[in-house]
Amino acid sequence: MMKLLDEFRRGWQGIAPPSPLFNLGFSTFCVAVATALRWGLAAIRPDLFFAPYVPAVFFASAVGGARFGIFTAVLGGALGCFIDFSASWPAPDPTRIVLLLVFWAIAGPLIWGVEHYRAILAQQQQISKRLAEEEEYRKLMLGELQHRLKNKTSTIHAVLHQVLDKQPQVWAAIDHRIRALSATDDLIARVDGSGCDIRDLLLSELGPYGHVRFTLNGDPLFLPARLAVSLALIFHELATNAGKYGAFASPHGLLHVSWTVLDDRLSVTWDENEGPAVENVGAPGFGTKLLKAALTPFDGKTEIAFLKSGVHCTLQCRLPKA
Repeated sequence: MMKLLDEFRRGWQGIAPPSPLFNLGFSTFCVAVATALRWGLAAIRPDLFFAPYVPAVFFASAVGGARFGIFTAVLGGALGCFIDFSASWPAPDPTRIVLLLVFWAIAGPLIWGVEHYRAILAQQQQISKRLAEEEEYRKLMLGELQHRLKNKTSTIHAVLHQVLDKQPQVWAAIDHRIRALSATDDLIARVDGSGCDIRDLLLSELGPYGHVRFTLNGDPLFLPARLAVSLALIFHELATNAGKYGAFASPHGLLHVSWTVLDDRLSVTWDENEGPAVENVGAPGFGTKLLKAALTPFDGKTEIAFLKSGVHCTLQCRLPKA
């Protein structure tokens, strides 16, 4: 029984054609049900010779195809023409012959329409299967590319560490930035390489300092990969600075990060409170230059102020269209 139901499901959904024996049996079953319906309605409408066979033609065509739709139409027409459930209607008569021709005239376009739909469905099934195979291949290639990129980043990190072994200050200046880029690549890779949410990006950068030390406020916002990398570098610089000299360097220091989107412009506010007082600001270093230049490709700018309450930084940029 389950096998028959499975064949019916596969034929109805266009997954695979059922066996000819199943189609023959199903078409005969449809005709039998239509004939039983005729018999049940004979007391009320004895002139319904062919109408009950129209649904039978439809279902036989939808499951078995045009050949079995035609078989059902011919068999149903013969039964409607020669079998009578009421003595008041002789079989066959000219009126019934005309009704038979009308029935076949209806059944023909019905069979053609169902067969046309089955052809479109089969084509869509093939397209869907090909797209699924291409998607699997794309995921495989993307995974391999991400794996190679991670290995290359690790190799670059190891080579630079070896070359700058006797220059610890230079190494210290670039080590954490390479690690931040690697962490951002991993975060973006988890969402199929297309980007990441700004909250996830901030949690990745700020999480090591303790979740009770900062608050995040803003609606969910998905960042394209290029913008996510630029913001990751900026957030990493600000977080590193907060850990050395700002809010995270004080036991009571707090950080509040908020963001808003107006039209296609993103605004991010970075507020530090209760950190050590900032007295002397040195000459701009690599980090400051990075903050100023990282958002330039996105028509953006960075403004940073060293207040008594702590560092206040605002970021503005254009959100690239998806």
